[in-house]
Amino acid sequence: MPDPLLVVTAVAAEADAVRAGADPRHLDARQIVVAPVGVGPAAAAAGTARLLATARYRAVVSAGIAGGFAGRAPVGGTVLAARSIAADLGAESPAGFLAIEELGFGTSVLPADPDLLTRLSTALPGAIVGDVLTLATVTGTAATATALAERHPGAVAEAMEGFGVAVAAAGLPFAELRTISNPIGPRDRGSWRLKEALEALSTASAALWKSCG
Repeated sequence: MPDPLLVVTAVAAEADAVRAGADPRHLDARQIVVAPVGVGPAAAAAGTARLLATARYRAVVSAGIAGGFAGRAPVGGTVLAARSIAADLGAESPAGFLAIEELGFGTSVLPADPDLLTRLSTALPGAIVGDVLTLATVTGTAATATALAERHPGAVAEAMEGFGVAVAAAGLPFAELRTISNPIGPRDRGSWRLKEALEALSTASAALWKSCG
């Protein structure tokens, strides 16, 4: 039997939604392992690394809900990351934000595994493929949303874990799957559609099992 697929989420509600879309036979046979690893890039990286240190896996998927950029990813939509980007990894300057690449200290961009992304895109033909930003502090103002959209014209969504999971994957095939619960911008919990986003995550996970299970 091949090594299982590891799917990590931030919180238990997302893990439950992912499991709800799974074929129970895959879970029972340990072909797929789903685990919440914590909120934010540091917790996600540490939790994923711990899991990878204790068992063998064939690939890693970061899954969960996210905010969508207006006009790029609608609430209720499904997004696949072409690249996971640590959008706040860098430095401020009088001229604006400097990404870590401009400082000469590494990279803030990690691409999804091409084969895994192709398989997921084929299984989810309605999914939007684009960059997904990883932020330790999620956006809560129109000004920040505009600045991020201008700095990252290929970004379709923002979340808090993808880049951390990608770093921990350390060479294993990696992908990021998100469903959109709210538009990025002024923080308005009343406009969030968490139930719908979690239901969409379950639907997307069913396709994930068919393509990668």
